[in-house]
Amino acid sequence: MNQDFATYGAAGLAFLVIVALGFAFSGTETGKQSKRVKAIGDGGRGRVSDAGLARRKDMADKVKGLRDREDAVRKKRAVGKSIEDRIKQAGLTITVPTFWIGSAVIGLVAGGGMFVAKFEYYVALGVGFAAAFGLPRWLLGVAIGMRQKKFISQFADAIDIIVRGVKSGLPLGECLRVIARESPQPIAGEFTLVVDAIAMGVQMDQALNRMYLRTPVQEVNFFNIVLGIQQKAGGNLSEALGNLSTVLRSRKMLREKIKALSSEAKASAMIIGSLPVIVMLLVYMTTPAYIMELFTNPLGHLILLTAAGLMAVGIYIMRSMINFKI
Repeated sequence: MNQDFATYGAAGLAFLVIVALGFAFSGTETGKQSKRVKAIGDGGRGRVSDAGLARRKDMADKVKGLRDREDAVRKKRAVGKSIEDRIKQAGLTITVPTFWIGSAVIGLVAGGGMFVAKFEYYVALGVGFAAAFGLPRWLLGVAIGMRQKKFISQFADAIDIIVRGVKSGLPLGECLRVIARESPQPIAGEFTLVVDAIAMGVQMDQALNRMYLRTPVQEVNFFNIVLGIQQKAGGNLSEALGNLSTVLRSRKMLREKIKALSSEAKASAMIIGSLPVIVMLLVYMTTPAYIMELFTNPLGHLILLTAAGLMAVGIYIMRSMINFKI
């Protein structure tokens, strides 16, 4: 027993000696490594000159200024929700009074048609109100969406024109004029307004902010931020815009991939939304007297109006569930 205890004691003592020797030989290297890690963590501040620190501070202040400006533009984004701004975003040339007159005409036609069809007065009023305030705004939203999709699909090519122009020695203003002359609509129209504003003495960042209010998409916001940083802090403009063009094309590919993956859900939503109308038409074709109770009875009118409202809410919910934005 004493012999086994002596053996275990010797083995443990040998282990402690080996560990101590390991710490003794690696202590200096560990100290060097820790100093190296600390130097890297400090970013080499000890070797940075006062001019470098001043440049970093100036860069941080300019980036903060750009963020504050972006926050101010985001707060003013409610201005872009007015009818006048939405008409500009849709690329239409009509005036606000013309829009409201057209809305009133649509409401009167829809409500009058329901009244001539001998629906109850409250049904005719409800349909007329919905047609006057809902249908024109919906059509305006569709026009805005189509225009923004065309703008986004062409915007990366416009940025590539700037990149090639800057690399060949053209100034930024001349590159913008080339885009305004040679690009298709709506890119040409937006950059024409930007070029005209700059020619009238407006600062470039203000002209680009106006373009963002007319076309409130993230791609234009990224473009404004890149140009703002380059003008205030300097740097390689062609490289920055080239990277931005790559990012925009990647976003476009991701958007198309999302559209492909959500196509099944959209088809299901269309089938579910159209099923009540199809069933009603089939019932009318087989037994017209059965379904006509909804159109001749005042209670049937109320049921149709309630069903239409519930269908609209259901379609809106399904659209919100399958409408992915990046």
